[in-house]
Amino acid sequence: MSRMTANLLLLLTAFIWGTAFVAQKLAFVGADGTAQLHNGVGPLTFTGTRFLIGALVVAPFAWREGRQQGGSFSVGDWLGFAVCGLALFAGSYAQQVGIILTTVSNAGFLTALYVPIVPVLALLVFKKRPYWVVWPAAACTAFGAFLLNNASLTAFGTGDLWVLVGALFWGCHVTVVGIVAARTQSPLRLAVSQFALAGVLGIVSGAIIEAPTLAAFQASTFELAYTGLLSVGVAFTLQVVGQSHTHPAAAAIILSSEMLFAAIAAAIVLGERMNGLQISGAALILGGIMAVEVMPLLMRRLKPL
Repeated sequence: MSRMTANLLLLLTAFIWGTAFVAQKLAFVGADGTAQLHNGVGPLTFTGTRFLIGALVVAPFAWREGRQQGGSFSVGDWLGFAVCGLALFAGSYAQQVGIILTTVSNAGFLTALYVPIVPVLALLVFKKRPYWVVWPAAACTAFGAFLLNNASLTAFGTGDLWVLVGALFWGCHVTVVGIVAARTQSPLRLAVSQFALAGVLGIVSGAIIEAPTLAAFQASTFELAYTGLLSVGVAFTLQVVGQSHTHPAAAAIILSSEMLFAAIAAAIVLGERMNGLQISGAALILGGIMAVEVMPLLMRRLKPL
């Protein structure tokens, strides 16, 4: 596969992930045009269903990977899979609640704050010193989040806070996945395991707390198919394929466009608009994230042998 093809696959991945924010919002828009936390299918049930769909999509590829690699996992490996699934479920649920209660544009950019969170977690948990650019980038993204909410701390709504909690769990998820994936060398089996666990947790807890109806599932068929089949199943596979055939810096930049696609899709489908202050904040967040992802790679490449 050529690098150009790989980059196009990653761009498609970012497009799917970004536009999925709109689908996650639309699933909870009631007949009166306003978003509701429980619109027949609650956030727990919605999250669980889409991850079970994603698990079914990835399962054949995971089975093939298992046939090719052989061997079995240790108890420690399975525990690692479980931790990944728990973090994935927590991050996805918090994000879903946040998307319902805030704008898609805010959710897209605030979710991306998990990027500078990851190296900070690595420092706190593993005493792994992050690259110096993390600190100014973190300050840049924090100020960007402030501007995104019209330069007012009181403008941070409940939905924004839920998205930020989700970003924290996404940071934990990325950190743990990196460890478990390196240990097991089985990315597809890791993926299907964490998807399945997140799906079961969502479905079971949703059945107890939210009592979803069949009619509600039918009303959300498109949104569940888009976020489960495409966002979880197809996009993940495209990411794995694309990142294996292009430069890491290029992959980081392309995947960062997810938040831009979310804002564009929200403007087209939902009519959301960002003012100048919010656009400035979004630009600061995007710049800080790209600095964290790309600067270390470029510096290592330029470092004399």
